[in-house]
Amino acid sequence: MEGPAAPDYASGSLADVLPSVCASLGVPSVAGAAAWAGPLALPAARRGVVVLVDGLGARQLGRRLGHAPWLRAQVTGTRTLVSGFPSTTATSMGSFGTGSHPGTHGMLGYEVLDPARDQVFNELSWEDGPVPERWQPRTTWFERAAAAGLGVVRIGPGFFDGSGLTQAALRGGRFAAAESLPARVDAALAAVRATPRGLVYLYWGEVDKLGHVHGPESLEWTAELEAVDRELACLAAGLPDDASLTVTADHGMLACPHETRLDVADEPSLRVGVRHLGGEPRTTHVYCEEGAVADVAAAWSAVLGDRAWVGRRDEAVAAGLFGVVAPEHRARIGDLVVVSGGDFTVVDSGRMRPQLLALRGMHGALSGEELEVPVVHVPARVA
Repeated sequence: MEGPAAPDYASGSLADVLPSVCASLGVPSVAGAAAWAGPLALPAARRGVVVLVDGLGARQLGRRLGHAPWLRAQVTGTRTLVSGFPSTTATSMGSFGTGSHPGTHGMLGYEVLDPARDQVFNELSWEDGPVPERWQPRTTWFERAAAAGLGVVRIGPGFFDGSGLTQAALRGGRFAAAESLPARVDAALAAVRATPRGLVYLYWGEVDKLGHVHGPESLEWTAELEAVDRELACLAAGLPDDASLTVTADHGMLACPHETRLDVADEPSLRVGVRHLGGEPRTTHVYCEEGAVADVAAAWSAVLGDRAWVGRRDEAVAAGLFGVVAPEHRARIGDLVVVSGGDFTVVDSGRMRPQLLALRGMHGALSGEELEVPVVHVPARVA
């Protein structure tokens, strides 16, 4: 497979969304700085609500707009950006919360190496992970907004409160727990009405979950989109006149048949010289034993052929896949980065949970299905 093209970060990415909303609310780019327009130059508002729908890729949404009348009606206020690489939730949340690209914030995959401990950990569950604020020390835009005097409320499931991923990427302001989507919409409306200047963030994850389990083209996925669209319409209708609404996503998704995947457990040659495997089925980080990189690269290239790109860390960095990579984050990237093409995936039944092996929908690589996310902005009726 030819070397992959990097995401077009310069034309706009998920990292631009929250800074742009904050700019529209009067939050400066740095403390004491003058007012600025933000990367997306959104119209001014006094209050803002941001909804992130996990897994609602721009291409999947485009094919199902007939099932989403409220979103369809906002087409003139919709644009498409890239999520970033890898196109996965943990990385995207880092980009969204900090307003920086993956190589800068350093949250570089579903499972990544903590070099200080020579241990791979899961950046979603954060089980046995490092101190979140040390792993990702950059100031988040929720912290910036709170410091600028806005009432900041983040709404999601209760177990998100204080979790490693939340503390690393989304800390700042107050957390409010709510379970169902209608309950979260009610909590968002209550929060935005309770303050004259505020930023409210609402997360919803069922679109992603159903896409993984049933596939992003499934009836189940479509039914969930319909439910989300109805609740977004209720949210928009209930907002104060001086409040804006922004809807986005963290990544898209691709249907990946089990027949097209490779199981590392069935290919002993792929484990020779390998210290750790990380990443996820669409983008794998391969961490090699000392001096084994060339041999491991040759073995993986021979087995995978043109189904995936097998590149060394320096090649992936030079290609700009992660954006600009901070020196302290380079060792978190695999000695080899394996990026799947087509609908190909790499799994490892020797270490992956059966639930993960059973999934039908995947993301993490560089296809437009995975990378492209919508940004729907409904400006305030009065500034």
